[in-house]
Formats: sequence, C-alpha cells, structure tokens
Amino acid sequence: MSSRVRAPPKPVRAAAASTSATVELREVDLASLASVRAFTDAVRNDHDRFDVIMANAGVMATPEGRTADGFETQFGTNHLGHFLLVNRLRPLLAGGPARIVNLSSAGHRFSDVVLDDINFEQSPYDPWQAYGRSKTANILFAVELDRRGRAAGQRACAVHPGTIHTELARHMTHDVLTALADSLADQQTTWKSIPQGAATSVWAGFVADADAIGGRYCQDCSVAPMTDVPGSRSGVFAYALDPETAQALWTRSEELVGETFPT
Repeated sequence: MSSRVRAPPKPVRAAAASTSATVELREVDLASLASVRAFTDAVRNDHDRFDVIMANAGVMATPEGRTADGFETQFGTNHLGHFLLVNRLRPLLAGGPARIVNLSSAGHRFSDVVLDDINFEQSPYDPWQAYGRSKTANILFAVELDRRGRAAGQRACAVHPGTIHTELARHMTHDVLTALADSLADQQTTWKSIPQGAATSVWAGFVADADAIGGRYCQDCSVAPMTDVPGSRSGVFAYALDPETAQALWTRSEELVGETFPT
C-alpha cells in the first residue's frame, strides 16, 4: 500500500546505469481495487512481457480498519490487492518461463485463513490474527497460482524474507508489541539487513530450480520444511500449503474482487 512515492535507491539506479537496464517507478495503492486496476491497465498498455513478478508490498499488525472497498485492512491489502494485481498482470508472463514470488511471513503461523469471516464480523479483531490470515493467504495464493501456471512455465512460490528493520512495523503500538513478545516467549530473533532480507526473493525469482520452489514456501534461500511445532520460527505449517484451501481461497477472492481469471 503506497502513501508516498520514493525514488529508487541509489545503488539500484547505479547498477541499472552500469548496464542496459532501466528503472521505472509507479504508484499503486493495494488497499484500493480501483487503484490496482488503473495501475495494471497502465502497465499492460506500456509493456508486453514480464519475466518475474514479486508481490512485495504490505502492512502488518494494523489497527482495525477497512480498505477503500470495505475489506479488513490486512487481508484486503496484503492478499486481495495482490490477488487482483498479479492476476491482471499474468498475461505479460505468457510466452516463456516466468516466476511469481509472493512475500509471506513466519507470521502465517498466527492463523489459517477464515474464509467465512474475513472482516472479523463474527470474531473480535486481533491485529496478529489478521496478519496471520493475510500471510497464510499469500502462501495459499502461490500454491494455486503454481498449479494453474505450471503447464505454461509460470511457477509461483511464497517467501519469508526474515525479520528486517523496515517501516513495516509502523503500526506496532506498545500493546501490539507486548502481545507479540508474549507469543514468541523465549525465542531469539535474528535481525537481517535489507539486502539480506531481499536475498530469498531474488534467489526464488532468478536462481532456484523452478520445480523445487513451485508451490512451496521458502526462507533463507532454501525451500522450508513442513513443521507442526507451534513456537517454531522455521518451516511452514501444513494448512498454508493445502491445495483444497488454496482453491477455495481463489474462488472466494474472485468473488470479493468481482473478477474471474482463467486457469
């Protein structure tokens, strides 16, 4: 979700200048389906081919709120905004091998998706439960994306970048931080720099074997194992990779955004 536009970092501009690459910056608000549609229409009008899409934006542990379209803020921004954006850009991936990398989080362990209560109308709002639902949705979206695109060479995966010092934590009040600390108990947090945090996304998008990462959850530049340990900071919970839930989420997401997308 974008509130302001920044110039690309100097190292990125410098690296592009040293090759034939160019850097293009455009603004989109993932909390507005109208903004996503305008953005994707403009991109498709100006470009005819993509090799990789990295769905990297998002919010975390926000106060209870709604997007421009009335969805709970975290599910609406982190999942539905990306669901619409990626699917409307998928035609640009046609014609050759391509990859889609969805940024998820170890926070998926806070909750499975709850498709009949996405707006917390049947249960009390909890910022970490909401975040967990949205991050699980990011993984399930990758599972179904990979199933649908595999035959055409379009592979998708989800990535946990690690714990990084960024502005993602801007909404974390004292109470939210206390709840997080209580949930993590005595677990030690290893902080990453921004380049370290980007490494798994780059690895999954350009380096890793497509068959190895397709439909999987990756962390620390490797495919993460399945885990059922509630307090684990490593691995992925089985519910986040369930193919039936992934298909149900896809169908529900199409209903919510008001568009259907071909297999």
